[in-house]
Amino acid sequence: MKLEEKIAIVDDLSEKLEKYAHFYLTDVSNLDSAETGELRRKCFEKEIKLVVVKNTLLKRALEKSGKSFEELEGVLKEPTSVMFCETGNVPGKLIREFRKKHDRPLLKAAYVEESLYVGDDQLDVLASLKSRDEMIAEVMLILQSPAKNVVSALQSGGGKLAGIVKTLSEKE
Repeated sequence: MKLEEKIAIVDDLSEKLEKYAHFYLTDVSNLDSAETGELRRKCFEKEIKLVVVKNTLLKRALEKSGKSFEELEGVLKEPTSVMFCETGNVPGKLIREFRKKHDRPLLKAAYVEESLYVGDDQLDVLASLKSRDEMIAEVMLILQSPAKNVVSALQSGGGKLAGIVKTLSEKE
């Protein structure tokens, strides 16, 4: 590979690191071409960008990003693929689902919500994280619940109040 090609790859990876808020480092080696194609299709369906990279080029891109990724250098051994995404828990769910039928991909590390998760044992934690949109929806439900209760009480109480006023007016 020529130097220009390497520079272009590092620049492309750096741009993706800036563009996407979350990324997962995985090991997809030992998957045959059919399994790799299936994984790529599932990634495409979930809007995950899957890129297979050389570890040295990924190290350079991580250094160029300006963020602190020293903990990731230990996992950059063996073949590495990067899953870039906008929603932090989607790749974790995809990997967990895919591994029900296959032994890979293995999770090396993940950068989600500005936190690093290192090791395959973190997969369940990552898959169970709530996305930003899920958290907003939960907060909205929590905030709406008391308001709905007040409106309901006023509506039911209004009927009772009207009945009491009617009864009192009829007594006179």
